[in-house]
Amino acid sequence: MNFLVVDDNRLLNRFLTTYLRGKGHSAASLTDSSKVESWLDLNPCDGLILDIGMPKIDGLTLISKVREKHAHLPIVMFTGLGYDEDAMQAARKAGANGYVSKGLGPSEIYSALMRVLQQQAQQPAKA
Repeated sequence: MNFLVVDDNRLLNRFLTTYLRGKGHSAASLTDSSKVESWLDLNPCDGLILDIGMPKIDGLTLISKVREKHAHLPIVMFTGLGYDEDAMQAARKAGANGYVSKGLGPSEIYSALMRVLQQQAQQPAKA
């Protein structure tokens, strides 16, 4: 599977990308949220892991933009806010398929991503 990790925290971004590659996936990373749309237009992607709080374009705004062209792309919001019900609801309303805290370990983040992908695969195709 091909993933894109978008987080302005370079260390965390690199760590998660490396972890996904270690699990046998292809993973690219961006630290600049303004480049996500053009990257997605040129590259296949099975899942997007997106930080909520980023400079230039925040994650919630970016979801709406991504959904215009990639309506069925699984998107997991990645946040340092921990479990925040308001942020989680805002992410879901914007179009996120999942929400995970940066405070979790990499295996828990990976599990959340896999759950979202599995749920998306089980949904009937829309005409």
